[in-house]
Amino acid sequence: MRFRFWGTRGSLPAPGPDTVKYGGNTTCIEIRTENDELIILDAGTGIRELGMELAPRDLLDCHLFISHTHWDHIQGAPFFLPLFKPGNKVAIYGPPDPVAMTGIETVLSRQMAYPHFPVRVVELQADIVYETLTDGHVVDLGFATVSTHLMNHPAMNFGCKIKCEGKTIFFTGDHEPHFNIYQPDDDGYEEYEEVVSERCQALEDCLQGVDVFIADAQYTEEEYRTKQGWGHSTFEKTLELARRAGVGKTFLTHHETSRSDSEVDAIFDRLCKQWNTCGVDFDMAREGEKFQL
Repeated sequence: MRFRFWGTRGSLPAPGPDTVKYGGNTTCIEIRTENDELIILDAGTGIRELGMELAPRDLLDCHLFISHTHWDHIQGAPFFLPLFKPGNKVAIYGPPDPVAMTGIETVLSRQMAYPHFPVRVVELQADIVYETLTDGHVVDLGFATVSTHLMNHPAMNFGCKIKCEGKTIFFTGDHEPHFNIYQPDDDGYEEYEEVVSERCQALEDCLQGVDVFIADAQYTEEEYRTKQGWGHSTFEKTLELARRAGVGKTFLTHHETSRSDSEVDAIFDRLCKQWNTCGVDFDMAREGEKFQL
């Protein structure tokens, strides 16, 4: 199994000379098996370039998993060229809209509806099938299994655990560590603390021993003080989770929109010094980089 980052930026694309090293496109990850079967994680703006690479090839059969439907994770979908090619087969999986109680197909088609987009869903010519996911859902693709885990984010967000060829990758989508929304003196504090503890343990159990952990780490600890509740983790909190779960290698991604390459470099250097004896193997996700498991 091998994988490649096509987008590593969080919240909003950030192209320009200051983001060349780590990339300016939003989240998209390509996963390939030894037999070249294709799984795609998220359809941020990075999926446009992936689609351009795939477009000249013969007919495509792929599986696209959407962690959640915030703009930065679906904005590239209408620009994914394989969707416009007759004969291509694209299966799209993702969460429902919990407010409207509609499936993933409705959520994605809405972004291509007037007045937001000039091309309608009916103009897509590939053979597209949709499957709406639930927590703990297991999708058997034949060559791999993809299971979901409900993360903590201000939208229904499913982390994806991909098992294939004896290896495992876990991708969080967007995730903020669970925390108690009550103060210790508030009614309901103790009950909610139990829920927080259970959810934290469930995630740690799900991550135990995975080979690759691709995780949202958008903020520094200082930034997080004013952004708690926004749905994203910090570098340190993510690395601590990786340490407890004993994962093989962690890739820190969903880089803050305003963060330059030099700033990411400085954070990485600091983390390397602080975590060099903690037994955690980690790196910053870089757009375009390829890895083999």
